Amino acid sequence: MKEKEMIFGIRAVIEAVEAGKEIDKIIVRKDLQGELAKELFAILNSNNIPVQRVPVERLDRYTRKNHQGVIAFLSAITYERIEDIVPFLYENGKIPFIILLDGITDVRNFGAIARTCEVAGADAIVIPARGSVSVNADAVKTSAGALLKIPVCKEQSLTATIKYLKDCGIKVVAATEKAEKTYTEGTYTEPVAIVMGAEDMGVSIENIRIADELVRIPQFGTIASLNVSVAAGVLMYEVVRQRNL
Repeated sequence: MKEKEMIFGIRAVIEAVEAGKEIDKIIVRKDLQGELAKELFAILNSNNIPVQRVPVERLDRYTRKNHQGVIAFLSAITYERIEDIVPFLYENGKIPFIILLDGITDVRNFGAIARTCEVAGADAIVIPARGSVSVNADAVKTSAGALLKIPVCKEQSLTATIKYLKDCGIKVVAATEKAEKTYTEGTYTEPVAIVMGAEDMGVSIENIRIADELVRIPQFGTIASLNVSVAAGVLMYEVVRQRNL
């Protein structure tokens, strides 16, 4: 990662947060203490910025300069709020089409999904604030610039976001191999949000439980699962197909 994508040093990070810089995540030395550290943690907490405590060796891998036990990673985009996007879509006569990514951490997969989202006409991508991919320059490059065009929302709770979408009249469809219904049996002509999970864990149990519908992609080979970006593309283009019949 290039140093221009990072801010390091306790005071520098505090000032960046206060200035409204779009920060993706922050890592701190696990034993970081002191009055200035308390000030840092207070402002991070009030701004809901994820913090990960790590050994000092990990911080040293990112920079040889005096990081003081704190490195902030800048986001390559400006995040938007799903509560702003949904009303805007309805007010403009659009049928919402939203993609939620549950626990996807691979930058290349995320970039590929974003690229398909933009081409397929999805209205927004939603990721959780914790346990998710970093939207950095590599992600933007992999997306062929799509992440600069499609709104991305980073929400504190994906489960709460799903409940909000349901309250807004948007059907939430979770992709899972546990589903009985295949993806072509689903209906996507109404307002819809599709939840995709990581290849190893899938969509979380809680999000499967509250989804309106579960669908699966049939598999006939011996490999355990499709690449998540491929699976997301399959589902997105079923939405496109049904909406353009």
